[in-house]
Amino acid sequence: MSAGKDDRETIEYYERLPRHVAVIMDGNGRWANARSLPRHAGHRAGLKSVRRLVETCGELGVGVLTLFAFSSENWRRPKTEVSLLMQLFLHTLEREVGRLHRNGVRLRLIGDRTQFSDTLRRHMERAEALTANNSRLTLVIAAGYGGHWDIAQAAKALASEVAEGRRAPDEITPALLGQYVSLAELPPPDLFIRTGGEQRISNFLLWQLAYTELYFTDVLWPDFDRAAFEAALTSFARRQRRFGRTGEQVEQTSRA
Repeated sequence: MSAGKDDRETIEYYERLPRHVAVIMDGNGRWANARSLPRHAGHRAGLKSVRRLVETCGELGVGVLTLFAFSSENWRRPKTEVSLLMQLFLHTLEREVGRLHRNGVRLRLIGDRTQFSDTLRRHMERAEALTANNSRLTLVIAAGYGGHWDIAQAAKALASEVAEGRRAPDEITPALLGQYVSLAELPPPDLFIRTGGEQRISNFLLWQLAYTELYFTDVLWPDFDRAAFEAALTSFARRQRRFGRTGEQVEQTSRA
């Protein structure tokens, strides 16, 4: 879609951009298999889509982009593939963080880091420290992440406070628990995208996606270009987000 089109759909598209987009980047392996390439070739091709999407979000003014890079369940994959993914993750941190920093991107990494190597954990910490004061776009990488783990670690933190006498059990509310999950300091995702044709959330941001608009596409992640992203944004712009209210209430509020 061109920014120069002077029609109502284009206006709504730019007026109703999501503040926070979350993505499951699915289809790297199938993309490689279709080309008789090893699976890691698909993961490398997928990095180009990451760069494109980061650049596009920065250009459009999307505030937060969260990418599901490696789930807590992905540790079950063949050891060779996991090893190659860890090498690619480290290589990407080494090569891309400087570029992100120069472009004003803040990098956040969420997930259980205990299974990552010491070297990888150090690079993660350095990348976050280097980019901490950037404000053009917050790029969140979920690595070693699972929604069940996220909620459990939040409950554990609150349980510790109760055990230490710093809180009473009846103080715990959904709003309070929400302050202890990952990304509590950021707006919740407005739009969730999953590429590759599957229509599951797959243990990703279970708490944070409560009122998120879901968008599924058959496009494999390495083929997910700006046009595919704009199709998702157009779908989002056409939806009415009610958050438990009626459609009439939403329309009355928008006219006020």
